[in-house]
Amino acid sequence: MTDLTNQSEPPPSPLPRIADDLTTDDLRDALKAGLADFRRAPQFGLFFSAVYVLGGLIILSLGGGQFVLVLAATLGFPLAAPFAAVGLYEVSRRIESGQALDWPGVLGVIWAERGRQMPWMGAIIVIYFLSWILIARLIFALILGPSASVSLSSGFELFASAEGVAVIGIGMIVGAAIAFLLFAMTVVSLPLLLDKEVDFVSAMLVSIQFVRENLKVMATWALVIAVMTLVALLPWFLGLFLALPVLGHATWHLYRRGLIHE
Repeated sequence: MTDLTNQSEPPPSPLPRIADDLTTDDLRDALKAGLADFRRAPQFGLFFSAVYVLGGLIILSLGGGQFVLVLAATLGFPLAAPFAAVGLYEVSRRIESGQALDWPGVLGVIWAERGRQMPWMGAIIVIYFLSWILIARLIFALILGPSASVSLSSGFELFASAEGVAVIGIGMIVGAAIAFLLFAMTVVSLPLLLDKEVDFVSAMLVSIQFVRENLKVMATWALVIAVMTLVALLPWFLGLFLALPVLGHATWHLYRRGLIHE
């Protein structure tokens, strides 16, 4: 009898080697390539950005009018951007390999990821986001006390005080540390999981090692992502319709430059 299990499960891919000679020129070239991919297939970038923005608005609506929760959700919202960009990685992969750019093909690959390792990374990102919300509320409560659970309407006045400025400052420092660790775990692991047959733990370890061996360049890349995302969030998330596709496509090209595949 034919072994259907062996037929349905492709063999694992060898782990790629890590290039340790990335420069800021590679970041610039990746951004140019990301912009070119977005211009080549803008419909996909706009679609995946719309899904991300809609998810962000839903998350913010769950704050129940409490300024603390809305602020924490706003600061933590970009943590989900790498997972939201998986569809953009697939578009860039298809452009690179000369495959057709059609909706059934792109969405079909994303749907097929439910049976691979990608959902584990999604679960990690969700846990990360929820942990950040708890940490943010703890910071607010320790400094502001009972006033931490203020309404959205009175929150702006409270956070304009010295204590409020301290809360925002500490929250941004802690949030930046949390975000950078997640960045290190996902920056090449998500494209790698889409591209190859590897387990999510190995992919995260490769990503962390990649960031460690190119720390200055990748810290610069993390800063570029943070600044572009922050600016894009200001006009009611509308800037994300440009920033997310360009950064998503660019991350794919950085992955291809930074990992040497056998």
